[in-house]
Amino acid sequence: MKLVLTREETFRGTGPTCSTSIDIKIGARRDGRITAALATLRYQDGAFPGIWGMLGAMTAWACYDLPNVKSVAYDVLVNRPKVAAYRAPSAPMAAFAVESTVDLVARELGMDPVDFRLLNAAKEGTRASYGPTYGPIGIGPTLEAVKNHPQMKVKLGPNQGRGMACGFWFNFGGQTCSTVNIGVDGTVNVSVGTVDVGGSRASLSLIAAEELGVPYETVKCSVADTASLGHNDTTEGSRGTFSSGMAIIFACRNAVQELRARAAKMMDVPVEDVHWENGQAVALGTQHSNLQPLTLAQIARKSPQTGGPIAGHNEVVADGAGVSFASHICDVEVDPETGQTRVLRYAVIQDAGKAIHPDYVEGQFQGAAAQGIGWALNEEYIYGKDGRLQNPGFLDYRIPVCSDLPFIDTQILEIPNPGHPYGIRGVGETSIVPPLAAIGNAVSNAVGVRMTHVPMSPPRILGAIKAAR
Repeated sequence: MKLVLTREETFRGTGPTCSTSIDIKIGARRDGRITAALATLRYQDGAFPGIWGMLGAMTAWACYDLPNVKSVAYDVLVNRPKVAAYRAPSAPMAAFAVESTVDLVARELGMDPVDFRLLNAAKEGTRASYGPTYGPIGIGPTLEAVKNHPQMKVKLGPNQGRGMACGFWFNFGGQTCSTVNIGVDGTVNVSVGTVDVGGSRASLSLIAAEELGVPYETVKCSVADTASLGHNDTTEGSRGTFSSGMAIIFACRNAVQELRARAAKMMDVPVEDVHWENGQAVALGTQHSNLQPLTLAQIARKSPQTGGPIAGHNEVVADGAGVSFASHICDVEVDPETGQTRVLRYAVIQDAGKAIHPDYVEGQFQGAAAQGIGWALNEEYIYGKDGRLQNPGFLDYRIPVCSDLPFIDTQILEIPNPGHPYGIRGVGETSIVPPLAAIGNAVSNAVGVRMTHVPMSPPRILGAIKAAR
């Protein structure tokens, strides 16, 4: 049986992310050091309990080194459809509340908001507000990059404002397995169980090529199902390159051991004397100086005579995913007559650990920021007094189009994750966390009124300006 939903049914029945109500308190000394922080977060879960409040409480203060901190979160059940995970679920709302309040405290102290954040930023050795002690992390470097970014030097005009904000996401590894098969023609076929949601097959092919020492063009990566590969946890938003990359590294190293054994048989030398480098099996020692290296393609060509197909496989629980931080800058212009907001400039600075395929990493940064811009300015589920959704379609639920967006500048920082052989961190979710707050701070600075509700639609902005008069 196949169930096909209409667009309206999809809107009504498959769930948005949570609506929230959040209270933030921050105490700080005159020198700018935060001494205490409290967050009370309420997440609307629809009709079914979830983990959304827990995630919000854990992410709320993760960017900062705080001596006294408390987060209390509630999951509130209501008579609405189920809630769905939406890219770094729960974190953008918590960041909107926290980062807006951080700006207010900085203003009260007469400090630059970037300097205030730098003074209180978490660093290696900081015990995170949700428990663990951080290793090497990128929140400080992203803030330093914000200070030095050209956008911070652009002079603002009338009705324009600038805002910035920080964001955090945990990342996740999970159960993963991958297989590497080497064809008799020297091509390499990689099978993974994580779906390609942002160009990960290209990144995973690059990893396999690097490990085996072969040209990228000879590697093909395919997404396999459970029947042909084995169990993989759901891909979600940030684990594809991290976890499958780890499994591919170990699968390739497993295949290299077999390649060395086949080369040793072809050379008639002990396998211990065979070394793999630059895609070739090299016999070490002066006693083997007359033997020419054997390429992967040469070994593969002879595989039917030396033992059959050559492959490597790995199963792993990919721990050590490595937390991720980003800092965003946003310049906006608000029409005081209509309340319409135009995003003039936007910059994303994020720690990727190691960017395997920089173009795709930038695409993840930009895509997350674009979603955040839509959420901050337009996207909203509107319910009537009867509890029914009033805008179940893309005509009235307005997502941003190209004309709504500026060029989104990106800067990739690389603070290696010690939990991965290549230093990779997940990058797909973190950059949806800061936009609500970055835009909220920018709009608030442009209109001179603190915006506390998203989306910051024209009627809501005009209402805030009118209420402040």
